[in-house]
Amino acid sequence: MEKSLISTQSPHPSTDLRLFGSLALIALAWILAYKIILPLSIWLTYSLLGLPLGSHLGESIAFFLYDVPKILLLLSGMIFIISIIRTFFSAERTRTLLGGKHQGIGNILAAMLGIVTPFCSCSAVPLFIGFVESGIPLGVTFSFLIAAPIINEVALVMLWGLFGWRIAGLFIVSGLAIAILAGLVIGHLNLERYVEDFVWKMQAGGSGPEEKLTWADRIHRAADSVKEIVKKVWLYVVIGIGIGAIIHGYVPESALTAIMGKQAWWSVPAAVLLGVPLYSNAAGVIPIVSALIEKGAALGTVLAFMMAVVGLSLPEMIILRRVLKPQLIAIFIGTVATGIILTGYLFNFVI
Repeated sequence: MEKSLISTQSPHPSTDLRLFGSLALIALAWILAYKIILPLSIWLTYSLLGLPLGSHLGESIAFFLYDVPKILLLLSGMIFIISIIRTFFSAERTRTLLGGKHQGIGNILAAMLGIVTPFCSCSAVPLFIGFVESGIPLGVTFSFLIAAPIINEVALVMLWGLFGWRIAGLFIVSGLAIAILAGLVIGHLNLERYVEDFVWKMQAGGSGPEEKLTWADRIHRAADSVKEIVKKVWLYVVIGIGIGAIIHGYVPESALTAIMGKQAWWSVPAAVLLGVPLYSNAAGVIPIVSALIEKGAALGTVLAFMMAVVGLSLPEMIILRRVLKPQLIAIFIGTVATGIILTGYLFNFVI
């Protein structure tokens, strides 16, 4: 097993002091690095490379050199913090918190837990089965499954870094609303007959004793999460920002305003229909969203596209087919897509 940069062993108080001292130095280095990204990117583009100020190529290069390190730094810092929080919410504890909850309160709690609970497409089936085994209502389970991939740490960090906390906050609220309302709709339709029969026949397995984690353990796991997640998404970040840089430097503003502006009423449903069959993650799609908005695309339209890509990804639907019949998958996609379309229109109307 790869040795972590931060040890989990803390037999003496002096070890804890060194641990937290190291974290303080890392945090200081992070802040200093973040502050020099913008002037460094400008110097590299226009002084070192000698590109003309305001040129298409210069704008694209400066955009790329600024956004890549900025996003990677934001991801590293926020993933570390969120991963610390996640150590308090294991999958078993999540099932325990949701067990016995009914429609309404259960949907709200499930959607909120989806934000801080580890989730990816590959874990959709075991999580779904575990929730059903625990007696959690189907609609409540879907509220969790919808919120977890859409409102993930990568999406929140990148939205905050690119658009500010207001847009990130609106995204959280809209994502929660979609998850809660879609879960309520699915729950009230009584669609249990569209869950594969073997799921209902499975018996809930007993859980082992809950782990007792020290702060050193939590920090160790958070550091490992940073390495694991950044390792998985850095290439998507670079590719996404590369595409965004091309849009930023070369695509005429008038073209995107006509296609994805507020005046094009059909742009929101078209963006969702385009996003459903595509596969990407927030790291790859958000830089493109940023560049589109800078060129005049409507915020609601591009966020609806992003939600469709990350919340209704084709791989997740294929994986969920193992436990859900096609009718329920179709209802799931239709319900969530409708919520995303309405959210897109709402963003375009309000902002």
